[in-house]
Amino acid sequence: MASEPAPISFARGAPSLDIVDVDGLRAAADRAFSNDPAGTTAYGTSIGYRPLRAWIAERHGVAPEQVIVTNGSMQADAFLFEALVEDGDVVVVEKPTYDRTLLSLRSRGADLRPVELQEDGIDVAGVEALFAEGAAPRLAHVIPNFQNPAGYTLSADKRRALVALAAERDMTIFEDDPYVDLRFSGETLPTMLSLDTADRVVYASSFSKVVCPGIRAGYLVGPEKLISRITKLATNTYISPNMVAQSIVNEYVRADDGAAFNRSIETIKAALSERASALCEALRRELPDARFVEPEGGYFLWVEMPEGTDGDALFAAAAERGVQIVKGTDFLLEGGENAFRLAYSGVTVPQIEEGVARLGDAVRSLGVAA
Repeated sequence: MASEPAPISFARGAPSLDIVDVDGLRAAADRAFSNDPAGTTAYGTSIGYRPLRAWIAERHGVAPEQVIVTNGSMQADAFLFEALVEDGDVVVVEKPTYDRTLLSLRSRGADLRPVELQEDGIDVAGVEALFAEGAAPRLAHVIPNFQNPAGYTLSADKRRALVALAAERDMTIFEDDPYVDLRFSGETLPTMLSLDTADRVVYASSFSKVVCPGIRAGYLVGPEKLISRITKLATNTYISPNMVAQSIVNEYVRADDGAAFNRSIETIKAALSERASALCEALRRELPDARFVEPEGGYFLWVEMPEGTDGDALFAAAAERGVQIVKGTDFLLEGGENAFRLAYSGVTVPQIEEGVARLGDAVRSLGVAA
C-alpha cells in the first residue's frame, strides 16, 4: 500500500524554525530576567513594557505617549476598531485583504467598501470615488508593504496621495504594517505615518514576523488622544499585556545596539528571497497559465488561475496530494474563486519545488490547463 505523501503547507504566514534565532531569544530571555526581574515578572500597565515602548517610539520618531504595546498586532487592530468603528460606519478595505480583518470589521457591523488592489497598491481613485458618491468612509485599512494576501506594495506616490486625501476628507488611515522589515529587493518606501502632518494615520506593526510568531508582541502608534482611549480599553480588557514576552523582545532588539536584531532580520530576508524566487520559478514551470507578481518582500504570493477554475475543487485536489493552500474567496467579500494564496515563509526550497509539482498535478486532474 502506497504511503501518504508528506504534507507541505503553503497556508500559514510564519517563518520556519530554521530561520528563527532561537539562541538569540534564549539569551535575550536570560537577560530579561537578570536585568529587570521586577519589571519582567510584574503585571505592569496596559501601555506595555516601558523600555520596549520607548524603543518603538524612538524608531518612529514619536513621543512614547503615542505608543501602546499589545499582545500581537491583531490585538492592536481589535482595540483600534473598537475605538473608531461603530455599527454602520463606512470602512474602506483592500480587495483582496486579510481575512481576519474582514471578520473583525464585520463583527462590529461596519459597512465594508472593498476597493481594488492594484500591483502598486490600493486604487486611490477608487477611494476618492466613494466620497464622490457620498459614502464618506471613516476609516481605510491598508497593508502597505507586501500585502497579505497579495504580496503587493503601495507605491510612494499612492502613499502621499492617500495621506493627502485622508487629511482633506477627515478619514483615518490604518497603516497595518507587520511586514515592513522584510524587504529583500527594491526600494524602501516611507511609511504613511512619517508623511502624515494632520494626525490622520494610525500605524500598527508586530514582532511576530521578525522575531518569532510565538512572541505575540505588537503595537500601535498614533495621535496621543486616540492612544489614550485605546489604553483605557486595554486596561479594561486585560490590565496589562504579556510583560515577559515584551521584556524579552526589548532585550532582543537592543542587543549590541541593535546589531543582533538586524543580523537576524537579514537571515530571514535571505531565506525569504531564496524561497520566493524558487516559488516563482516552480510556478512558471508547473502552472504556466497562472498569473502572479513576483514579490519584493514579505511572506505571500497571490496566484490567479484562468477564469472558470473551481477553487473549491482545486483546494480539495491539492489537499489529496498533501498540499495546503488558502482559497482566494477567504480574502474577499465576493469573487476570488479562481485565486489562491501561497505562503512561502515556512517551507524550504525542496518543499516548494515538490509542493508546486503536486499543485500542478492537482490542477491537471481537474481538466484545467496548468
